[in-house]
Amino acid sequence: MEEELKCPVCGSFYREPIILPCSHNLCQACARNILVQTPESESPQSRRASGSGVSDYDYLDLDKMSLYSEADSGYGSYGGFASAPTTPCQKSPNGVRVFPPAMPPPPTHLSPALAPVPRNSCITCPQCHRSLILDDRGLRGFPKNRVLEGVIDRYQQSKAAALKCQLCEKAPKEATVMCEQCDVFYCDPCRLRCHPPRGPLAKHRLVPPAQGRVSRRLSPRKVSTCTDHELENHSMYCVQCKMPVCYQCLEEGKHSSHEVKALGAMWKLHKSQLSQALNGLSDRAKEAKEFLVQLRTMVQQIQENSVEFEACLVAQCDALIDALNRRKAQLLARVNKEHEHKLKVVRDQISHCTVKLRQTTGLMEYCLEVIKENDPSGFLQISDALIRRVHLTEDQWGKGTLTPRMTTDFDLSLDTSPLLQSIHQLDFVQVKASSPVPATPILQLEECCTHNNSATLSWKQPPLSTVAAEGYILELDDGSGGQFREVYVGKETMCTVDGLHFNSTYNARVKAFNKTGVSPYSKTLVLQTSEVAWFAFDPGSAHSDIIFSNDNLTVTCSSYDDRVVLGKTGFSKGVHYWELTIDRYDNHPDPAFGVARIDVMKDVMLGKDDKAWAMYVDNNRSWFMNNNSHTNRTEGGITKGATVGVLLDLNRKTLTFFINNEQQGPIAFENVEGLFFPAVSLNRNVQVTLHTGLPVPDFYSSRASIA
Repeated sequence: MEEELKCPVCGSFYREPIILPCSHNLCQACARNILVQTPESESPQSRRASGSGVSDYDYLDLDKMSLYSEADSGYGSYGGFASAPTTPCQKSPNGVRVFPPAMPPPPTHLSPALAPVPRNSCITCPQCHRSLILDDRGLRGFPKNRVLEGVIDRYQQSKAAALKCQLCEKAPKEATVMCEQCDVFYCDPCRLRCHPPRGPLAKHRLVPPAQGRVSRRLSPRKVSTCTDHELENHSMYCVQCKMPVCYQCLEEGKHSSHEVKALGAMWKLHKSQLSQALNGLSDRAKEAKEFLVQLRTMVQQIQENSVEFEACLVAQCDALIDALNRRKAQLLARVNKEHEHKLKVVRDQISHCTVKLRQTTGLMEYCLEVIKENDPSGFLQISDALIRRVHLTEDQWGKGTLTPRMTTDFDLSLDTSPLLQSIHQLDFVQVKASSPVPATPILQLEECCTHNNSATLSWKQPPLSTVAAEGYILELDDGSGGQFREVYVGKETMCTVDGLHFNSTYNARVKAFNKTGVSPYSKTLVLQTSEVAWFAFDPGSAHSDIIFSNDNLTVTCSSYDDRVVLGKTGFSKGVHYWELTIDRYDNHPDPAFGVARIDVMKDVMLGKDDKAWAMYVDNNRSWFMNNNSHTNRTEGGITKGATVGVLLDLNRKTLTFFINNEQQGPIAFENVEGLFFPAVSLNRNVQVTLHTGLPVPDFYSSRASIA
């Protein structure tokens, strides 16, 4: 409760609290300290004179008064008027931003309520930041909160600790005296500094703190008086204004026509209403206490479950490691078995060859000795048999005997990719019986298709699935068997993916998800993009002078200046070939053909900037051009009916041009990388028609295969 009893400005217990129209409270002295003077045009008198005043307290428009910094910058601004300079704001001990006056109040010995208030003063509530202009009564126009004073007195009396000084700025010291007239407790340093025994203060009576506490408790309760008629006590309650009033307010004041009720009856009624409201709040507070107990119990349970879960996780991982070690031992045993088998086969062959070699060597030595004999008849008796034996032995060596029966390589290959993929995908699965994950989606093959370098996929939930899916995640690989990547996340069950590579094979899969988790992946679908590209010119990105016809396959221009038009399809991989026929060619212009980035300049000849790579040609010769650099002048031009071919080989990173099926000059450009769009620049003297879906010329394919 102590925070409820402290002023948001000074941070101390309220002293002579007043009630602002917004129902918040302020010390009377603090209220005076935060007054700000407003321009004459905003005064209550000027408003009443103009007929706009409808109440005693005129609230300022928030767009004219900004005394509170929303960005917590530490500065407030008085936005509408030059007479109130921007003033640094401060933070009270309660953390509420307050704004000191632009000029310090003049010194006075009067109480805050009786001291004169600058004309046209404005006060801003430091809690709700509503601003209002004071009338002629100043702070006396606000009622005093006697109930709050009584609560503070009882609260302070209930504290058994020693009374503290009320003027110490940081750590309050123990009070040594109390001034009965000032109603303030002082320590010795603060009494000497703030309450010297001279002048008017010399007549004040200082008593010990304990006696001062008793005198506070025994002092008669002040009777609340009317703010409009200070000599009259409150005796009735105005139902419309919701405030106590006196008899004089009813007879001649603004409450004369309002409904009023007896003060005592309304006091009891509001006490009863407050008690009933407190009963509901008490129930909420009781529930909050029980909830806090539940949360603290959850903290302990989370810690215990974390230890248990970590132990379980370590055990599961250790089991996997043990299984891997066992499998490792089995695989090593197989390797050792293969090793022993190879050694046995090779050693057996070594032994067999050694025996045969010894037999062959013996036969050779015997035959040499026989050849040395000089007895013809004896030699001829055995020569036929020896010749047969030599041939037979030679034939035996020629039947694969000298070929190793075993290779030195181990014909074993360990495929670890499935296991590594499983390890990388090893993750926690949250399964709750009350809210399971969705079922695996089913790809609808009859609706899945590819067109050019785009792929459309469609899927659905199984017919008997009872768990709703909040969305789906579609994944594709890179077209080369690489890692899958997410290409769509959302609620739709159909998706078209553009910008794929031509003549590439993609793998696609989809899974569903909800708040509980994600489903398993669907079956993988293999998609093949088109081998060749079918496309037309793109009106959306072309210069406005370009004229389209023939389903955007034929273009010309309305201007004598060169204008650029791009194809609809971009290329970043593969080999692509397209042709353009010259339908009209007047006055020997220089059309340009080639490729360009999407942001190429559209109002100059193709190749003038660094975003295009082109060949421009007239009726006699051609040049290659990029970034306004002209190279490789080549004889041979175009006429009406000629065909210009463009071959973009992104595998070899080259660009080559053809005229009437003959290569025009050398390879035009090399080291071309990135995303390119077919491009043409022409003027009104030229009309061309685009031909796509063409295979790469045979002579180029054969030359590329040889290279």
